[in-house]
Amino acid sequence: MALLTKAPRGTQDMLPADSGRWQYLEETARAVAKACGFREIRFPTFEHTELFARGVGDTTDVVQKEMYTFEDKSGRSITLRPEGTAGTVRAVIEHGLLGEALPLKVYYLPSCFRYEKPQAGRLREFHQFGCEMFGSKGPASDAEVIGLAAQLFEELGIGNLSLEINSIGCPECRAAYHKALREYFEARRDQLCETCLGRLEKNPMRILDCKNPECAQIAAGAPVVLDYLCQECAGHFEGLKACLAAMGLAYTVNPRIVRGLDYYTRTVFEFVSQNIGAQGTVCGGGRYDGLVKMLGGPDTPALGFAIGLERLLLVMDQCGAAFPEERGCDLYIGSMGEAAALQAFQLAEALRREGVYAEFDSMGRSVKAQMKYADKIGARYSMILGENELAEGTAQLKNMKTGAQTAIRLDDSAVGALSDTVFFEGYEITEEEH
Repeated sequence: MALLTKAPRGTQDMLPADSGRWQYLEETARAVAKACGFREIRFPTFEHTELFARGVGDTTDVVQKEMYTFEDKSGRSITLRPEGTAGTVRAVIEHGLLGEALPLKVYYLPSCFRYEKPQAGRLREFHQFGCEMFGSKGPASDAEVIGLAAQLFEELGIGNLSLEINSIGCPECRAAYHKALREYFEARRDQLCETCLGRLEKNPMRILDCKNPECAQIAAGAPVVLDYLCQECAGHFEGLKACLAAMGLAYTVNPRIVRGLDYYTRTVFEFVSQNIGAQGTVCGGGRYDGLVKMLGGPDTPALGFAIGLERLLLVMDQCGAAFPEERGCDLYIGSMGEAAALQAFQLAEALRREGVYAEFDSMGRSVKAQMKYADKIGARYSMILGENELAEGTAQLKNMKTGAQTAIRLDDSAVGALSDTVFFEGYEITEEEH
């Protein structure tokens, strides 16, 4: 019988064999975020399209080429979220969270959707870990957010990452830079791709982020944004560098970083891996001081970052980062006959309530097949119940690694005795100690 359909291109299934890796990554991210005072926020999988067109920017590749947009049954334009910041800002404004104590710190772990060419670590449905901070405008907050990302990479055992920083200024000083860019690219317009020609008037900085090789070559000689910063933006950037130095966090100034979304102001940054080829950015973020007001909220400084989890797992594999071993089965209770099968079921259910990972035969297998199954699932202990064991009220608990056996009485004390022997706060008690 042929498979009806496969998963859509650019998506992937998370299978049980991989779920432990994902859970470890997510749990570590949550722990690091919480230690820095960030609390989780969750927002819808889809939003009204205008949120992204306005917030992300209608000159970006995300809005122009990559969004999954459709009309619902009422004719409203709806878009699957392509990133997490716009939805976060909308939720923060809508629910009045900026009236709480500031700075407001939130993190998220959503799936996102972009229609782009699938490649290693980059899918059409992908997952992010992101952090956003609202209310603080000083460079120390920029360094705090960057430091959170760096701490996560350290906790995960990821090396060979470089931090690259830049400032793209504020709307005031960026106007002079835009003028210089327009003059530079206008003189070379016959060499630009069609997309960049459209960007030339609306937002010439987007040309610096074009992936077309010819445009990238032209952009390499363009004016540098750092030469156009106003005094306040230049001071903010120097303050960020001082904070990073105080943290002992090495960085490189890369004046070509502009990030792919229109809402950024001042600080932008990336963590780049040397292990996964040309598309080596594993974390990107920066400051977006005007976005909250643009989306209808009070004038509020804000900043954040996002990390693609598929790409992060790829980097971890490439650099040999360790994942914790998944907990295997603590006890397999085999059985012979209906009465013994019922007793095995009762014991397993009671042990599970005590935190013991217990399994029993639900397939009607022979004892030999049951023991093969116990081996296959890595059971640390096994116990067989049959007519004799039920009649005598005693069964033998076997250590599957050493072969040592311990007698267990099948009375009201059985659950406690098994729990103490098989699993007690992660510490395996030896037969002699028992």
